[in-house]
Formats: sequence, C-alpha cells, structure tokens
Amino acid sequence: MGFLSSVEVEKSEVKKHFVRHGFIFACTDKSEETLLSNRIILTGKNYANKLFAVKEGDFIFLYNLDKDVLYGTFTAKGEPGYDKGIPIFEGRYPYYIRFETTQTIKKVEKASSIFRSLNISWRDILTEKGALLIKNILEGRAINRLRKEEIIDDKYIPPMMTTTLWDYPYQSYGYTRKGNNKYPGVTPAFIIYNLIWRYTEPGEIVCDPMAGSGTTIDVCLEERRRVVAFDIVPTRKDIIQADARNIPLKDETVDLVFVDSPYGDNIKYNDHPLNIGHIPASSEEFYEELEKVMQECYRILKKGKVLAWLIGDQWAKGEYIPVGFKIYERLTKYFSPVDVVCVVRRNQASNTPFWHSKALQHNFYLRGFKYLIIVKKEENVKRKEVKIRWNFYERW
Repeated sequence: MGFLSSVEVEKSEVKKHFVRHGFIFACTDKSEETLLSNRIILTGKNYANKLFAVKEGDFIFLYNLDKDVLYGTFTAKGEPGYDKGIPIFEGRYPYYIRFETTQTIKKVEKASSIFRSLNISWRDILTEKGALLIKNILEGRAINRLRKEEIIDDKYIPPMMTTTLWDYPYQSYGYTRKGNNKYPGVTPAFIIYNLIWRYTEPGEIVCDPMAGSGTTIDVCLEERRRVVAFDIVPTRKDIIQADARNIPLKDETVDLVFVDSPYGDNIKYNDHPLNIGHIPASSEEFYEELEKVMQECYRILKKGKVLAWLIGDQWAKGEYIPVGFKIYERLTKYFSPVDVVCVVRRNQASNTPFWHSKALQHNFYLRGFKYLIIVKKEENVKRKEVKIRWNFYERW
C-alpha cells in the first residue's frame, strides 16, 4: 500500500513514556494448563484492548475463574500480537501476549476475596505499586495497605462503551498525547479508541479526511492500526494536505473512516478559502459540501465497513439548527444506519457561570452533547427481514 508509506504508524514513539503496569487475565480449568505451559495469554475481542495495553516488561498474572486461584508473577515478553492462525484453541482467541518467569510459579487461593479486600477487580489495570502488591501477596510477604487509586490506573486506557451514551471526562488517555487539546474543537481520543476496537482489527487501515490536530493518528499509533490522515490545512507533518471532497485514495481501500467535521462557521480553524468551516450551518450549501465528503468516504471505504461521523447541533442568535439530523439524513442516502451515539460534551468553552446565566436569561440551552452517527457501506447483500418477538413482564 504505497500511498500509506509516509504516515504508517511506528512503535518507537510509544516506548518513550514507558511506566510499568500490571495486568490480570482470566482463564478456566480448560485453558489454564495450555496457557501456563506455552507461556502465553490468549483472548478474544472482549479483552483485546486490555491485552494490547500491555508493554514488554509489564507484570502479568493469570486468574483461574473456576478454581478462584491466582498465578504469577510473570513478565510480558515482547509486544502483544494478533494472529488469526495461531495454532492454540483452533485460533478462536487471536490476540496474544507472551510472558516469562524467572522463578517458580506462585499461586494463591481464594483470589476473589483478596480482590475484594483491595477493592479492585481482576479487570482493572494495576499501577506498578499495585502489581508489586499482588506479587508480594503471591510470595507470602507482608504488604503495606494502599488506597485503591494507588493500586489501579483507571486513566491508562478509556473504558469500552457498551451503551449509546458515551461520557469520558478526559480528552486524552495514557502517557502519550493524542491530538492537541489547545486545537479548536479537538476530538476526544476515547471516541476513536472505541470505534477502532469495535470495528477494526490490528493492522487495518483507518482514514481521517478532516484530521485537525491528529488525534486519530495518535490513537491508531498506540492501538496498532495503520492510518492515513488529511486536512485542507495540515497542522503536523504526518497529515497530508488534501480537500476531504477529493480524497487522494483509491476506491475501497480503507477499513474505517472517522470524520469530525465543522458544525458550521462557529469555530475559526484557518483562513483557507475552501474550508467548509467558513459556511454557516443555516445555509443549504453547508450540507451540500459535506455531502461531497460523504460521497468520497463511500468511495474509499471497503464494502461492509463503517463510517463514523461526529457532529453537533447549533444554537445561535435565537435560532436552533438541528445539524445532526440534517447530517444523518444525508448520510443515509449512501450508507445503512448502524447506530447513533450521544457523546457528552466536556470542558466546553461555554461551560462557565457566565454562559449558564445567559442560557437562563435568554431562555436557550447550551449544547450538552454531540451525535456520533455510525453507518455502514453495504456489501450488496439482500437484507434479511428482521422479526422481533418481545417478551413482556409485569411491572411491580
């Protein structure tokens, strides 16, 4: 894929801010012996993002859910990988990390009671202090009592969202910057994180045709996706100068497209004369130009793959403009709807006592959420008619 050569992700930058963490992975009676003898952790999609957060040298523990026994302490060997042909469990768990141990494997029974006493879950990611605490428990040593926030690092990776209400209080996560939080309208990194872990596999190609400060690039770098990013006025070297209405990619070459477009002319991004962000959302021209972007996204996206479009409504000078509904209407001319997510807006410039006062005084609402519209390019297959049979229960 020659067109990606200038922007493909490299691993080296990720290692600059390495801090050791601890990871507990689960197994059962059926898988315990295989994992311990092969010195490998395997998982499916459910915990793939957690496994890919492991760095070489991190602490690893194995928790047998059936026996309630915890094994350790292991050290991650190499970087996590993805291999659909891995010859263990017939390739059902393609995400893996190898580990090693320099001492006899220790174990502790009634592990769940230990987790409860520490107020943690085996699903949490441990700080280095937390991992050493578990290591000392396994070795039967005396331990110092730590607070929960000293044991787990709940900001290392964002949560995987399972409802249609997405709320995360930070623009970035982990120890490397994602995008530039000083950039006007910077994209929250957890949105892209959730999208790529939902809809792509490691090594697949993500395209951001309106890349802004490059949040998509930085998230893909850390999560091992290939990425190609464009903007009409690039803000950094790894963004290619191009108009999103004429994306310089071949047909059906990318696995996910993410767009965080202007919501109108309410933010001044740059002075480029062709910037769509100069056109007001009250004008039909604004939607016509964005529809050209949609057509380009459709062209470059592989069949069966997903486009996600982040957009917000606008209220200005006494007029409410449902920008999100208008974008949804245009998108579904080309794509099939997958879902619509409500993304809570945080740290907005208008979230101040002054603007809250103005909202009451002039009887309007400040924008509290954005739409994340997720659509799919169909594979030319006839849709099955879905018949839903609801179960009804008495209410008390």
